[in-house]
Amino acid sequence: MHALIVVAHHDPKSLTHSLARQIAEGLGRSCEHSSEIADLWAEGFDPRFAAADIAVHRTQVPPPADVLAEQARIDRADALVLVYPVYWWSMPALLKGWIDRVFANGWAFDFRADAKLVKKLGQLQVHLLGVAGADAGTYERHGYRQAMQTQIDHGIFDYCGARVLSSQLLFDSEGGEVIPALEQAHALGQTLFSVNQESESA
Repeated sequence: MHALIVVAHHDPKSLTHSLARQIAEGLGRSCEHSSEIADLWAEGFDPRFAAADIAVHRTQVPPPADVLAEQARIDRADALVLVYPVYWWSMPALLKGWIDRVFANGWAFDFRADAKLVKKLGQLQVHLLGVAGADAGTYERHGYRQAMQTQIDHGIFDYCGARVLSSQLLFDSEGGEVIPALEQAHALGQTLFSVNQESESA
C-alpha cells in the first residue's frame, strides 16, 4: 500500500520535516508499503486560489496542470498524511491553499445548487499530524483542539467523504524534547496501514 505524505514547511531541517521522514522510514520497514513525500514549499506549489480556480469550482473549465498533478498523486495513494506546523491554531496558508485548489469541485466532491452534495473521496484514508508550539493545557483550556478538529477533520475531509483515521497534535514543540515526537512519528509510519485495516474490519 502507498502513502502520500504532504509537508508544508519552508525549512528542510525543521521538526516538521523530520517527523515526515520518520513516518516514511516507519512505513519503509515493510516491503509491502511505500511512500512519497510531497514537499509543497520545495516544489513551489502555488497556494493562491485565483479566478481560474473559481472557474474550476463552477465547473466551467477543467483544473490546471498543477492541480491535476496533485490530484493524481492522491489518486495513487491509499493514505494521505498531512504533517504541518500549527500557525494561529490552524494549518499554514501553504497547506490550506493546497487543499483549497486541489480538493476541487468535480474531483473531491460534486456540488450543484440544485442537487444533493456527492462526496467523492470515500476511499481516501487520512492521518493528520500537527506540530504545536503551545502546551496541551492551552489547547484544552481555550478549545483550540476541538476547533481544529471541527474545521479540518470534519469541515474539510468529512465534507469530501474521506475518513480521518488519526488526528494528533505534538505539543511543546519549541521547548520540549523532540525524541519522543520522532519516535511517535516513526510508530505512526509502522502502524499506518494496520490502523486502516483494523478500522475497516471493525
